[in-house]
Amino acid sequence: MGEPSGIGPEVGVKAWAACSGQIGKRPLRLVGCREIFEAAALQCIGDTENFPAREKFIESIIDVGGPIGATAGKPSVDNADAVTSAISECVRIVQAGEAAAMVTAPIQKSVLTKAGFQFPGHTEYLAALTGVERAVMMLSADNISPPLRAVPLSVHAQLKSVAHSLSQDDICSNAEIILGALSQDFGIIEPRLAVAGLNPHAGEDGTIGREDQEIIAPAVDTLRKRGHAVSGPLPADTLFHDEARGRYDAVLCMYHDQALIPVKTLAFWTSVNVTLGLPIVRTSPDHGTALDIAGRGIADEQSMVAAIHAAAGIADRRGL
Repeated sequence: MGEPSGIGPEVGVKAWAACSGQIGKRPLRLVGCREIFEAAALQCIGDTENFPAREKFIESIIDVGGPIGATAGKPSVDNADAVTSAISECVRIVQAGEAAAMVTAPIQKSVLTKAGFQFPGHTEYLAALTGVERAVMMLSADNISPPLRAVPLSVHAQLKSVAHSLSQDDICSNAEIILGALSQDFGIIEPRLAVAGLNPHAGEDGTIGREDQEIIAPAVDTLRKRGHAVSGPLPADTLFHDEARGRYDAVLCMYHDQALIPVKTLAFWTSVNVTLGLPIVRTSPDHGTALDIAGRGIADEQSMVAAIHAAAGIADRRGL
């Protein structure tokens, strides 16, 4: 469901309808507040009494209760429990083998934080729910050629803290999770990983900062010694054009915007957020709650549809 006052329920219902309630032979289920999904269907599809798939739609909803009185564009801390309950229920369902994957709609992190939520976002919460030490956020645009898959090393961290928190261990750990996922979940037999530099020109031999030479380069050397095809640190400003993308299967970036800006520029409506390192399959659309257009029935469901297809593809490769 995501944030009930945002576009999550709307794009969820629209994506469900676009897929006719299933992906391949798998039925699609909507997890969250029944009244919110029914309201979204009424808004997007019209009179749900005349909705041809109404019965199938109603049966597809897994109701977790609440929220009460969600107002479009105005998220409330009163609905925080319903948001997190929908996420945790999805995890339970997938871990129990009752579903092959979960696809999450965007949440409003600021509201959840005010309600006492202890995690920076979905990725960290899912890691805690599934008992893993490290989960990695990948933004994937497989529909462009060459495809672009970008991972931020630091996710929701202040930019001023990035250089101080940089470590060889984190780079190596994230890189190996990415390389493993490229093989297991994306079917790439010999994956290639590019590692972006932190500073302009990747530090230019230490004249524009020494982190690239002293932290990133040694981490890349370690990964190579472990037998991985890894290149870097590479200047980020020349890393994302067509020719450059053809030389790697994914890129590990040093901070949030370094990874997300290229993906959202090249494939805003169809890119997908994939969480790597989890024992379950989880994807999400690559956009936020869009409170400014919530409740108007105009949200674009393409990224949600792409996230559903991506989740199904990964589930197939894992044999789920």
